[in-house]
Amino acid sequence: MKRFIIGIVGGAVLVGMFSFTLLDDHYFEITRNLNIFATLYRELNTHYVDQLHDEEMVTKGIDAMLESLDPYTDYIPESELESYRTSTTGEYGGIGAIVGKRNGVNTVLMPYTGFPAYKAGLQIGDQITHIDGKQLKDLPSDEISEMLKGLPGTELHLIVNRYGKTDPILITIIRDKIVISNVAYHGMIQKDIGYILLSDFTTHASEETKQALNALKAKGAKKIVLDLRDNPGGLLDEAVKVANVFIPKGKEVVHTKGKKESWNKTYTAPNQSTDEQIPLVVLTSSGTASAAEIVSGVIQDYDRGVLIGKKTYGKGLVQATRPLPYNAQLKITTAKYYIPSGRCIQAIDYSHRNADGSVGKIPDSLKVAFKTSKGRVVYDGGGIDPDIDVDAKKYSHLLFNIVNNNFMFDYATMYHAEHPEITAPREFELSDAEYNKFVKWIESKDLSFSSQIDEAIEGLVAMSKEEKYYEDLKPLIQELKNKVSAIKKNYLVDYKSEVRFMLEEEIISRYYLQDGMIEAALDHDPVILKAQEVLNNPTRYNKILSN
Repeated sequence: MKRFIIGIVGGAVLVGMFSFTLLDDHYFEITRNLNIFATLYRELNTHYVDQLHDEEMVTKGIDAMLESLDPYTDYIPESELESYRTSTTGEYGGIGAIVGKRNGVNTVLMPYTGFPAYKAGLQIGDQITHIDGKQLKDLPSDEISEMLKGLPGTELHLIVNRYGKTDPILITIIRDKIVISNVAYHGMIQKDIGYILLSDFTTHASEETKQALNALKAKGAKKIVLDLRDNPGGLLDEAVKVANVFIPKGKEVVHTKGKKESWNKTYTAPNQSTDEQIPLVVLTSSGTASAAEIVSGVIQDYDRGVLIGKKTYGKGLVQATRPLPYNAQLKITTAKYYIPSGRCIQAIDYSHRNADGSVGKIPDSLKVAFKTSKGRVVYDGGGIDPDIDVDAKKYSHLLFNIVNNNFMFDYATMYHAEHPEITAPREFELSDAEYNKFVKWIESKDLSFSSQIDEAIEGLVAMSKEEKYYEDLKPLIQELKNKVSAIKKNYLVDYKSEVRFMLEEEIISRYYLQDGMIEAALDHDPVILKAQEVLNNPTRYNKILSN
């Protein structure tokens, strides 16, 4: 009976959706192919040897179809709708903490200041073993995350193991509405330079940016650094309003062009600006995307500020959601956006694919030159190029292995248990004696310093054996291995500054949470240091914006 009903419903849906004449070849092709799909699925459902999982099968079919388009056109089933809303609004009901696996154990990675987890006393490094009496061992992280979420006002009980405590601790938390701030941090870098870290473009991003700017000016800020690095973007309306914080009312921010005339829109700054004169530097990276690129591009097109960092991601596509039956949604790319100079920053041409399905970036030969309001030449088709290119601080592969093995995480948790307090984030430094204690501790661990060099050596061994000349190279390969081993053995001493800084940052997080980690990095970040240098040199700042 179930199979019969599915066949009837499939046919009825097709008739209802496509009851038009076949004069238009395009619509005929749509009808024909959907009829084939519905008939194929009906035959599978009727005759296949095993019971089909209907929703899973259809979802896979939809995903495969959408995969041939751009990666932002996506099917959102009802089961994932809440997560999608969270990503666009920044709001959900829960405890306000990041929880993930550390050494296979469900561990608190970051409680957010002022939210239920923080108020209840949950700390970084706490290992959660039970939620409401249910043991969490072997449960996947996404399932645990769903257990922590819930309606505001509801209660949950956690049992946690904390380093330095013999017995497990029972913690009761009252869930609340969690609103994730778009401005992750704002503060003073120097006595007259304010810093705003804008990490998202969900609801209220513009209002938070405006409030942060006014708060910094009240503290004496006469220059501003707006950090959009690794900001993935978000709501188009918020991008328009964030740009409006720095540019006059009525100025064009972005216009969109799509297949349908209704998607061709021009968005202008709707409000009075907050400050059109304050010297401004915007920081960008390869992870600066979408709405964040709109703001970066607008600031550059109007010569309103200097861009420092790396070329942005190059996502110039606009998405909208369309309702589907049974509370599902289709997030669909409807248009491309163009910033005031007229350029589109979309870097990848998804409309033309290679035979293998891959796509490539738009070649430089096809990029078109445009001009900013003061006549500076800028280009379309590849993201936003910064005015000053600066590489982010790079760390060695060996250091990442120390981090990925959770040794710094574990040591910081131990340090916190043994030291009730530390100095302010920008003042805290480990002494040589304390650092040497860490080195001695980590030497006692089973630390594998696997690196790209090791992989290259193993590749050389495998190739030489395959080509039958391993015995001739064996003494040289062994000598190379010995030299690499010596480097690894002395690594924590030879690269003391970068290891110690990262360890200090991890320790600071135990006392000052996310704000502390951001503050600690301000004086060591080469991109921020370059921003300060430019802002402290008005002649150079003005010259960049006029050339």
